[in-house]
Amino acid sequence: MRDDNLPRSHRGFTLVEVLIVIVIIGILATVTVFAVRGITDRGEEASCNVDRRVIVDASDFYMADRSVTLIPATGAGDADRFERTLVEADLLKAVSSHYDLAADGTVTTTGTPCT
Repeated sequence: MRDDNLPRSHRGFTLVEVLIVIVIIGILATVTVFAVRGITDRGEEASCNVDRRVIVDASDFYMADRSVTLIPATGAGDADRFERTLVEADLLKAVSSHYDLAADGTVTTTGTPCT
């Protein structure tokens, strides 16, 4: 039942108006999700680059501080034994799961995606 005698300020929204608002909110939500995802991807990439840079800097500092050209291995048969030396010297917090350190300070990826 329609009451045309009511002033415009007392009538409700039409179905078309409500649907238009819902569509606009959906579009804004979609744009926001894609924008946040792009920011997250760049943050993950920056984190991986920093992780690698910290290992390089720690190995450079270790070799310069001790006047050595090779980092001694800690443990045997372990792929990350050179990183463990830096962890024990309190230059790294933990061994990286994404990068390997060689005795000469060269850093390579482990093949595990850095995300």
